[in-house]
Amino acid sequence: MRTSPGSRILSVGAYRPRTRVGNDAIAALIDSSDEWIRRRSGIESRRRAADDEDLVTMATAAATKALAGAGVAPRDVSAVLLATMSYRSRATTVAPLVAAALGATNAAAMDLGAACAGFPYGLATADALVRSGAADNVVLIGAERMTDIVDDHDRGTAFLFGDGAGAVVVGPSETLGISPVVWGADGAKSDLLRYAETGTLRMAGPEVFRWATAVIPPVAERALEAAGITAADLAAFIPHQANLRITTAAARALCLPPHVRVATDVITNGNTGAASIPLAMAALNGTSGRALLLGFGAGLAYAAQVVELP
Repeated sequence: MRTSPGSRILSVGAYRPRTRVGNDAIAALIDSSDEWIRRRSGIESRRRAADDEDLVTMATAAATKALAGAGVAPRDVSAVLLATMSYRSRATTVAPLVAAALGATNAAAMDLGAACAGFPYGLATADALVRSGAADNVVLIGAERMTDIVDDHDRGTAFLFGDGAGAVVVGPSETLGISPVVWGADGAKSDLLRYAETGTLRMAGPEVFRWATAVIPPVAERALEAAGITAADLAAFIPHQANLRITTAAARALCLPPHVRVATDVITNGNTGAASIPLAMAALNGTSGRALLLGFGAGLAYAAQVVELP
């Protein structure tokens, strides 16, 4: 078993469903308006997956792009990790199906269930696998069909969520391209985001907003400290795309310098759950240097780490 001093993200890939849904279509179902949705969330539109854009299809498409960008063949993939909270089948998990679709026949495959914090949880897992020598190349995917688990008539959630998939390839590095993770969970507040008996997602929006805006700044500061840097050393801040108001409040609390790009993929693609961080990373194409990733959501789970962008 050959260990590695570090690991890094080699490439990123994204899949966004074909159908874009604007606010007017959502507002008609929840007795609201485009102006109300924008003011409350900053969202202008979101993507909705069609019947032929299931989780496996979207995840495989994003992972295929990431593998091509990294120049890694499917046979050289040691593990496929998939973060999702919207897969409804109990017979199997998504990752083995995606590994088969990719042709990664020798790879371990498993799902991670940390909701909207799933991607940074998965990244910490991929980093540990590579550095320990248990894996050479890991495909990490965040994929969601959030519209499958949201009630179109729920005024608290219907306007927030969208569908899509993002993926990265993590491989060995002589330097630390993925800094130590800072993570945790507050299970005592888990009822703030839960599934109803009908299987649809219910959220206590104001309470979740207050929790997120309180937890993000200290977690972000701890992640910067773990990486041995300050906010001035960042090129980008890529938080979970839950709500533009949360992102704006977090950036303000961190006193980010003007040169730091703040991911705002939520404006045009909504909250895509575990897929939101890699999708937002892909949208910052052309940005290089260090980025602070930060996920948070149901559980209530959170995780953050600094990475070198591919």
